[in-house]
Parts: sequence; structure tokens; C-alpha cells
Amino acid sequence: MSLIHDWSKLSKLQLGKFAEYYVKMEFTLHGFDVYSAEVDDKGIDFIIRKNKTQYYDIQVKSARNFTYIFIPKDKCELRDNFWISVVLFTNHERPKIYLIPTVEWQQPNALFVDRDYKGKKSKPEWGIYLSQKNMKIMEDYLFEKMILRF
Repeated sequence: MSLIHDWSKLSKLQLGKFAEYYVKMEFTLHGFDVYSAEVDDKGIDFIIRKNKTQYYDIQVKSARNFTYIFIPKDKCELRDNFWISVVLFTNHERPKIYLIPTVEWQQPNALFVDRDYKGKKSKPEWGIYLSQKNMKIMEDYLFEKMILRF
């Protein structure tokens, strides 16, 4: 068995850091300036800039196969220039990058969920429910397609 793209060898933290660098490099290849956040206490991993007036905040999430990803609402303001990048790792394949504008959660659906957990211990969150069924919707958010919107 080839060790190339064997993502199971990485810890969760290693996978997350790899995802963040991978997305930064893709933006760089597409002509963006990339600025890293020194402290990630606002849910922003880095900022990209296309020109002097257009900038976007990016939060990166990594996942192995199908799963549920969440972003606490207090770290994710729904606005045009705040995007979530999901990097999906499947063993023996290159990672797939998806770009999701946070405004997508203004109209939740099967993929983009809104959970308030009223009366419960969990904090309110925006979620991404990655399932085999939802991957058809997710394909619309592939990096190669969404980069054209910037």
C-alpha cells in the first residue's frame, strides 16, 4: 500500500494545520495576498486580499470522510466577506477544498444547519452535515468553482 496521501497517519491537530496551509497556498496560487492571524480567538484563521479594497476572513475546517462540522455562532458572523473553507481528506487522494460563504446559513438546509440548542448546555452553532447524500450539494462549493466569485 502506498503511503502517499495516507491521511490516517496524521493526528487531528496535524491534519488541521495541514489543511490551513494547503488552503493558504491555493489562495496564493490564485493571486491573493494571505495574512495569517497571530491569535485565532475570533474564528478567523487568515485573511485574503485580492486588491486594495477586497478582503475576506477565512476559517478553515478539516474532515476525514463524512462527518458533522460545526462553528460556534459567537465565532462566526454571517457576512459577505467571511468564508468557511472545508478541506476533506480521503485516504490515497488529494484533499478537496470547498469554500462556503457564511451567508449560506441565512437559509439553512440539509447541508448547512442552524442549531440553537435552547435550554441545553451546548452553545449555538452553524453546522455542515457532510454525508453521502449532501455531497452533491457540496460539489457546488468546490474551490475551483467558488474562487471565481472573489
